[in-house]
Amino acid sequence: QVHLVESGGGSVQAGGTLRLSCAYSGHTSSSTCMGWFRQIPGKEREGVAAILTASGTPYYGDSVKGRFTIYRDNAKNTLYLQMDSLKHDDSAMYYCAAGRSWGGFLLPRSYNYWGQGTLVTVSS
Repeated sequence: QVHLVESGGGSVQAGGTLRLSCAYSGHTSSSTCMGWFRQIPGKEREGVAAILTASGTPYYGDSVKGRFTIYRDNAKNTLYLQMDSLKHDDSAMYYCAAGRSWGGFLLPRSYNYWGQGTLVTVSS
């Protein structure tokens, strides 16, 4: 079992920055990947960024490449998502996830543990 708790969401103006955090605990050693997803009502959950736990290799969705950075602090058992140059379209509920998969790292089906989410609102 893996427990994930997100924080850091809030309201920001377009062009601003936010850093999301995901504190994880439990049997995280069994997870091969961790990721950030976002969702707005009525739409499918979208993969934003993912990171492989062994190598630290990051993956990014096309809409956030060059603006968002995913990284982990193993000493603090925390996953981060640094979000820069935020746009109105980045507004969503953001979820942290952990999974055991060897491909499709930006697909929700690759993850079996999810946090409760943190809300990001970007005003234009």
